[in-house]
Amino acid sequence: MAPAPDWTHQDWSRKLFRRLDKFVIEHQLGEVAYAPVDVILDSENVVQPDLLFIAKANLSILQIRGVFGAPDLLIELISPSTVRRDRYIKKELYARFGVKEYWIVDTGNKALEIWKLQNRRYELHGMVEEKGRVASVVLPGFEFDLAEISSS
Repeated sequence: MAPAPDWTHQDWSRKLFRRLDKFVIEHQLGEVAYAPVDVILDSENVVQPDLLFIAKANLSILQIRGVFGAPDLLIELISPSTVRRDRYIKKELYARFGVKEYWIVDTGNKALEIWKLQNRRYELHGMVEEKGRVASVVLPGFEFDLAEISSS
């Protein structure tokens, strides 16, 4: 069994989830979920992102067993053991399956990258280190200062 994520990972994940879920509920935009939940992209590609958002128009992909298809937003909090997988392998996979927005959160460096899908490839929409505004592409109006998440 793999060890549980460290406290910083859990702290950031919890803070991001609370903000994202509150925004989505207030605006009745869809559903937010956190790990562990299976995202079944196809029979050979099943992932468990840290956080995800599914827009109201796409809720049919949410089933009892898990999410069958591409969520609108996926968030991965990287750790030293997952950097390569999250930054390269999953990023390419998510683009291939049409995930509109992908966040890579690096708690060790207090950084957050937002990648938006453009012509089946990700383009960097924004990057923030320690402090500065984070703004979603697929959730207009969802924004916050990274310092609110990164402070302990």
